[in-house]
Amino acid sequence: MEIINWFKYWGQLFLLPVYWLSFLVPRDKRLWLFGSTFGRRFADNPKYLYLYVSQHKKELGIRPVWISHNKGVVSLLSGKGYEAYYYHSPKGIWMALRGKIYIFDNYSKDINFWQSGGAVKLNLWHGVGNKRINYDNMYDKVRHPASLWEKWKYFPRRLSDEKPSHYILATSPMMCKIFARAFQVPEGHVLEAGYPRNDYIMGAGINNIYLPAEKKALSMVKKWENMGAGIVLYMPTFRDSETMFTKIMDLSVFNSFLKDNNLLFLVKLHPKSKLKDTFAKFLYSNISCLDADADPYVFLKEADILVTDYSSVYSDFMLLDRPVVAFQYDYKEYSEQTREGYFDFGIYMPETRAYDMEGLMAGIESVLHGDTAKEARAVSRGRMFSNLEADGCKKICKECLKLARLKT
Repeated sequence: MEIINWFKYWGQLFLLPVYWLSFLVPRDKRLWLFGSTFGRRFADNPKYLYLYVSQHKKELGIRPVWISHNKGVVSLLSGKGYEAYYYHSPKGIWMALRGKIYIFDNYSKDINFWQSGGAVKLNLWHGVGNKRINYDNMYDKVRHPASLWEKWKYFPRRLSDEKPSHYILATSPMMCKIFARAFQVPEGHVLEAGYPRNDYIMGAGINNIYLPAEKKALSMVKKWENMGAGIVLYMPTFRDSETMFTKIMDLSVFNSFLKDNNLLFLVKLHPKSKLKDTFAKFLYSNISCLDADADPYVFLKEADILVTDYSSVYSDFMLLDRPVVAFQYDYKEYSEQTREGYFDFGIYMPETRAYDMEGLMAGIESVLHGDTAKEARAVSRGRMFSNLEADGCKKICKECLKLARLKT
């Protein structure tokens, strides 16, 4: 398998002539292509902008198409009446050659880099948080190779990464400056608007599409809500030291605490989490684990309390202005192992803190009786988001129409 992956990785270079030739294909200004998570998922900001454009395509005069490397995603969307194609199908290749606007949340390879020559590329990104990203992250070997070998090793990867010609979405003047530097683009290529996924959680009226597992889990959550239970959503970030969770938690005791307070502890792990198999084995009455690939924004809007650690999901949840417990049981290990932040965590996340199970239970009890962080949270929120209206999709579409030269 390693040999096969090696050939796939370096074999990409043979596609360079395809990329150069794709510049010669005329592009349709009204054809906008969407993709996410290296083509694997229907998710995040591209998902919600795609749904918005699809539901307003007549008034916008735009043809939105989702391109995926996952045939299951194509089947899901096609079955719901949306236009979607597999990236290696004849129609998917043709769309990649003809689409004028590429909209993604990682890199243009979320759609199809090798047929993207001449397209306008807009990166909606996937988080407005505290961790230093891309060129600001000095531990990123792709962008900061430490040797000639590393420079050569990551050369094929860098081909389809961000370029100065790309456009990037940011959510406030401060984040515009940070993203211009982190993505190495001119400040004029940074679009300031809200995240499409946050339009959804703030009630913008985007009609969602649910995976079967999401639909089942959402129904379960609604039942708990109808019984008067509070929903505590636990969303930890991915890191090596997250395995310490099982050492500091006695889940039988914690479950009793949840029962006594009529709470459902809903766990949404990172797709790469090392705890996925561990949590899958848990059987507790008031603890439920969502599929790691589930869309967190389906459930974020249902949460009464968020428990997180260092995740940028905190920024999104600030828009709902609901209580948060910062559960940082591995703060020392995380600080030593991970990349630096843009701000001091106490400034970025001025919330009730917990470092062990007793502290977590005390923190949850405390915020149930009163949210004392509202004022400090509003200050942090104002740095991350310049607009609290659910109009990000509308503003992005307006900018994309300009980029496609359909409107001035």
